[in-house]
Amino acid sequence: MNVEEIIKTTQKLSLETKTIIHMTLVHNKSNEAFASALKPFEISMQQFNVLRILRGQKDKPANLSTLNERMVTKMSNTTRLVDKLITKGFVNRSVCPSNRRKVEITITASGLEALSKMDKAVSEAENDIVKNLNKEDLEQLNQLLDKF
Repeated sequence: MNVEEIIKTTQKLSLETKTIIHMTLVHNKSNEAFASALKPFEISMQQFNVLRILRGQKDKPANLSTLNERMVTKMSNTTRLVDKLITKGFVNRSVCPSNRRKVEITITASGLEALSKMDKAVSEAENDIVKNLNKEDLEQLNQLLDKF
């Protein structure tokens, strides 16, 4: 991926600028691939992320604060995401019996089943995105990204 060609500039970019533009282009390409993989399920990346967090709770309920903390993309509209997942039948929301001010969110059996199918589509997208990188490349890239 040649950054200068993609953004159609004849100017020499500084290494810093080129790096940031490159990362943005890769980010956008990844998002497009994931959105495409999830399109048949009529679900967004953020909704997918919420379902994965809830599955990781292993039958323990989560609250909105927990979801917000663990989201890859931090959002202020987690309530709306959960509402959409409730409408799809993928999650349940209930009032905590011991603290009526606390709302508990759990994934449903239907949500787990759908998530299993989504996992396969997302895994294929991930593999396609990194297909030109070998294991050593990926390890090195992750080490470099950790420095951020």
